[in-house]
Amino acid sequence: MTIENLSSNKSFGGWHKQYSHYSKTLNCSMRFAIYLPPQASNGKKVPALYWLSGLTCTDENFMQKAGAHRMAAELGVAIIAPDTSPRGDDVADDEGYDLGKGAGFYVNATEAPWSKHYRMYDYVLNELPALIEDMFPVSDQRSISGHSMGGHGALVLALRNPERFQSVSAFSPISNPVNCPWGKKAFGAYLGKDTASWAEYDASLLMQKASKFVPALVDQGEADNFLTEQLKPEMLEAAAKQSGYPLELNRHEGYDHSYYFIASFIEEHLRFHAKYLNS
Repeated sequence: MTIENLSSNKSFGGWHKQYSHYSKTLNCSMRFAIYLPPQASNGKKVPALYWLSGLTCTDENFMQKAGAHRMAAELGVAIIAPDTSPRGDDVADDEGYDLGKGAGFYVNATEAPWSKHYRMYDYVLNELPALIEDMFPVSDQRSISGHSMGGHGALVLALRNPERFQSVSAFSPISNPVNCPWGKKAFGAYLGKDTASWAEYDASLLMQKASKFVPALVDQGEADNFLTEQLKPEMLEAAAKQSGYPLELNRHEGYDHSYYFIASFIEEHLRFHAKYLNS
């Protein structure tokens, strides 16, 4: 597989790098960022945290704003941040910020015109880890995390594939997308009118019936403008109680939906994942 290095920056003794490659899953060129901690410099394989970003974001937001490199370097954990959606002139798009490019929602689209490119679920689950583990000193010990739309994606991927991930966490996830405006719009477009298929990508519905568990950590700001209408963490909490899922959900007074919130608690999330990645 051919990948092209776009940029390299030394950070806390490790390296942050951007790459592009052609994705057979998405039928387009994709970009991702990777932070390799100093422990990977001698070829030793390190475990990985996959980070999924939210609406309108790219691979750059988390790497530049979250302040995660210092702790990742200390813990010896690689961070991989893919783009949120397929890109390119021939990729279907929408005028709204919450559909199309920048809003892939980490699903496998089944409806035209989206199904040609929008298969972010398969990309994150299969193609990207295979590329990373083949091209870099990164092991198959994986955890996954994300923010907002990416928090939704991280939870869904871990809940549906507990054997693939050691742990999962999320900041301000879209917890019950089948019952919120963002989710209804995206799922209706990508998955069609049959709402039964939507349940496969709803973290609350998946957690409610889960029988195999991945340790889960969720942090939610109480001053988040999207809290009531879009995020609905209470639905995730209720689902965990019903199935006995090992979910730790923390609410934080005064914090909003921004990367200031993520930067404030990213150390706790990285330590959480490292505990399971290194066990």
